[in-house]
Order: sequence, then C-alpha cells, then structure tokens
Amino acid sequence: MILSYTGERLTTKVYGESTVAHLHRYSHALEYVQGKVVLDIACGEGYGTNMLGEKASFVYGVDISDEAIGHAQLKYNKQNIKFIKGSTDEIPLKDESVDVIVSFETIEHHDKHHEMISECKRVLKKDGIFIISSPDKYYYSDSRNYKNAYHVKELYQQEFYELVKTYFANLFLLKQGNVCGNLIYNTENEKGVSLYSGNYEAIDKRKDVTFPEFNLIVASNAALACPKNSFFESELVNKVLIDEANKYKSMYLNIHQSAYYKLGKLLLKPFRFLRSNKK
Repeated sequence: MILSYTGERLTTKVYGESTVAHLHRYSHALEYVQGKVVLDIACGEGYGTNMLGEKASFVYGVDISDEAIGHAQLKYNKQNIKFIKGSTDEIPLKDESVDVIVSFETIEHHDKHHEMISECKRVLKKDGIFIISSPDKYYYSDSRNYKNAYHVKELYQQEFYELVKTYFANLFLLKQGNVCGNLIYNTENEKGVSLYSGNYEAIDKRKDVTFPEFNLIVASNAALACPKNSFFESELVNKVLIDEANKYKSMYLNIHQSAYYKLGKLLLKPFRFLRSNKK
C-alpha cells in the first residue's frame, strides 16, 4: 500500500522545509523516550513512530485514517511498534498506560481541543511527559494573510499555553522555525537568535529569528528539567532535493539529445508550420 500525499500529511516521499521541521520535532522527542512506553497520536505515515521505536521500549502509533494505519502497519513492521486506528478525543488505550505522548501538528486539524488534552492526560501516567506542537496562528497565518485549508482551529501562543496549562502543572514553551536548518529554542530567552553569514572579508547579520511560526510545549505533572536548545541541520534533506533536481535535469537533457526526440521534432516541423500559418 502506497500512502497518497494529501498536501498536508507528511510522507517519506516529501522533502522540504516541513520535512526538516517534522524530523526536528521527533529528534527533540527522542530525548525523553529512552526505555519508555510512548504514544504517537495522529502518527500519519508512521515514520515518526518508527523513529521513536529506536529508543523507546514500545510505541503506539494512533491515527484516525484507515489508509495511514494500513500503510504504517506494512511499512514499519517491528516487534516494539503497534499501529491502531483511533481519534485524538477517543484514544484506544487504557488509563495511565504510557510514559510519553507525542502530538505534532495535530490539534489545529480539529476543534475538540479540551477533549484531546483530557484524553492524553487520561492515558498518560501520573509522572508522564506530554510533548505537543502546533502553528502559532499569528505568525503562521495572520502575519502572512495565509489560510491553510486543512486547519480547523489554530491557536495563538497564549491560547495554546493556557490550554495545556489547564491540564498539566509544569510546562515549557519553546519556539520552532526554519533558519538554515531548523531551530528550537527556549522562550525565556526573549532576544531570540541572530543569524550571521560571512567569511574573512566580511560578516553580515542576515536576520533576527525572534518569533518562529511553531509553538512546541513539553509538559508534565511531575518536575521537568529545562529543555535544551537544539538545531536540526538541513544539509541531508537539501542534498536529496538537489539530487532530485539534477536527476530530472539529466533526464531532460538525455531526452532532448536523443535521436528519437530529434527525429520526432523533424517530423512534426511541417505541422507546426501549418498551425502557425492558421493563426
């Protein structure tokens, strides 16, 4: 089964800025899952569940899509991974059954926000950790006058924070955005991040990254250590894009230089002449 690309749900056939952002979120989550039982809610294609399974003792991947679950079950068939159909407001797991819950770019796709967080809290152990991300409505949509057709209810930073704070005593809010790679940093550093470029001859300040488009929260009812700032370098993702572009360029040149193409062009020349004269 090949999972179709909807334009919103990421698959391993897609490379770009969103690829880097999603991979970075899962990289960040890996810091919390060693030897743990984990739930990846709205797991989609399953690549993230698979990544978490490299360190976690067991991972549940839950998604509302039959197509996504069927695809994931075939593609990521491992002993410590189980994919189950289910919704964010009705998670098919027992109370207090997981140590860590990961939910990336999910909550904005529906309007049952309190139901979702309540369900996540139900299946999470008392000292468990909840990691959730969502676009910041102001920077993702308002400031760009942009409307994502797949989003039902986006949240502003304060709304997002207060929603999670209703259910968890301790939380850290982090920001995420693309630089020349992808950056997650602690919002307690209000000055943000400065990006520079240059060499021995000159150094230029390219821009300040103060309010990236995505919010990410790490929450728990137990004590939490302050998350580390992290950077996901986009070099390998960019290399795939460059290699793909070069492949298609090479195919284009090979076709246009082939004897068959030249012969076809020659045979069609009279018809092009007649068509141009009709105009």
